[in-house]
Amino acid sequence: MAVQPRVPMREQNPAVRITNFMSVPLGYSSEEAVTEAKRCLQCKVPMCETGCPVRMSIKDIIKLIADEEFEKAFYLSKADNAVPAMTGRVCPQEDQCEGKCVLDKTGQPINIGKLFAFVADWARKKDILEQIPEESNGKKVAIVGAGPAGITCSVDLRKLGYEVTVFEALHMAGGVLQYGIPAFRLPRDVVDYELSYLEKIGVDIQLNKVVGQNVDFEVLKKEYDAIYLATGAGAPRFLNCEGEKLKGVYSANEFLIRVNLMKAYKFPDWDTPIICGDKVGVIGCGNVAMDAARCAKRLGAKEVSILYRRTKQCAPARAEEIHHAEEEGIIFKEMISPCRIFGNEDGWVTGIEMVKTEFKGTDKSGRPRPVNVEGSEFILEMDTIINALGTTPNRLFLSNVPELDTYSWGGIKVDDNYMSNIPGVFAGGDALSGGSTVIDAMGNGRDAAEAIDKYLNNP
Repeated sequence: MAVQPRVPMREQNPAVRITNFMSVPLGYSSEEAVTEAKRCLQCKVPMCETGCPVRMSIKDIIKLIADEEFEKAFYLSKADNAVPAMTGRVCPQEDQCEGKCVLDKTGQPINIGKLFAFVADWARKKDILEQIPEESNGKKVAIVGAGPAGITCSVDLRKLGYEVTVFEALHMAGGVLQYGIPAFRLPRDVVDYELSYLEKIGVDIQLNKVVGQNVDFEVLKKEYDAIYLATGAGAPRFLNCEGEKLKGVYSANEFLIRVNLMKAYKFPDWDTPIICGDKVGVIGCGNVAMDAARCAKRLGAKEVSILYRRTKQCAPARAEEIHHAEEEGIIFKEMISPCRIFGNEDGWVTGIEMVKTEFKGTDKSGRPRPVNVEGSEFILEMDTIINALGTTPNRLFLSNVPELDTYSWGGIKVDDNYMSNIPGVFAGGDALSGGSTVIDAMGNGRDAAEAIDKYLNNP
């Protein structure tokens, strides 16, 4: 029997969406979701599940959607994933579950991410919540950081009966889900609703609390049976080139925090101004670079260019994000690398010197290794430069806990059970990796919750 083609996702028209920050995908209707779910072959050995960092029961969830058992599908998805509406929108499914789908060989795997977003959205509209027993086992765990790893660890521990308190330095929980990902990829009503679930199940979230500064780490060690450090990787990597401190040069972190968390795109209704020029250059070609470029376009930039030292075929960004960026008129300038940034007498950016690159061999990741072509330097006129070269762990917390063993680049050292050199203090997420996907950080949070539970029951 021939497999039916994938049900296409309806989206905002590119010419319209570059004028707003509303969601680009418009979501499946119930009929579309059922039709898409029925394409699933229900493999005896569901390889899609081997690609899921939080170990979701993908095959059974899709079967329930195909049978129109949406409520059961929601409960089953929540059993392993605290925030399925968010991960359904931002996971790199093409490299994980969908990349393992046997239908991927035809080029049209099951649209797993969009199906999971559908069923979570359906439950939200019906106000259906997973119920968690309120009994306490009498033990307390503190979690530092309310990003994807901290959220997942807190929910899994709460399900096991622990009293959980989450300390978050910012005024909103969510970490990168709040400050890093624009609303046109991850609508804020979806974020707010899924995060409100934590308080509904009894997780105590303490906002504006910087552990190590206005919350004493030694006090936490005395008051809690275990601590999980999910402090993330919120510090930007810098170019370390001439002109980087000119006005009009942003790190992607700063640019996206201003736009997403501080609502600069709603200025002057929100009191966060942002200056985005007519000609914007974004250095890098990951998902963060795509987000920054597409935000700049929506802020009114006339010409936005991705400046990348490889080709976009080698880029770490999701294919879907590159596709959407191209639809929105983002220009890709490939095989070039920055040398220095120019400015005028008032200290504002006027251009960037780039050098052409060529491939010679491969690097440690197996990707083609770009090297500069001597004498090929040239100038691009720009009035805004956004550096999206990646992130490293934030040193603010680490500097206040000097007894914690870390690597020279700031990552926290842990053993095979995610415990640091301090007994009862665990760590995970981007604080270990220096930067990964949302779903990988969540998978790490799940593993850490299991390790903490084992430690507290077999100290």
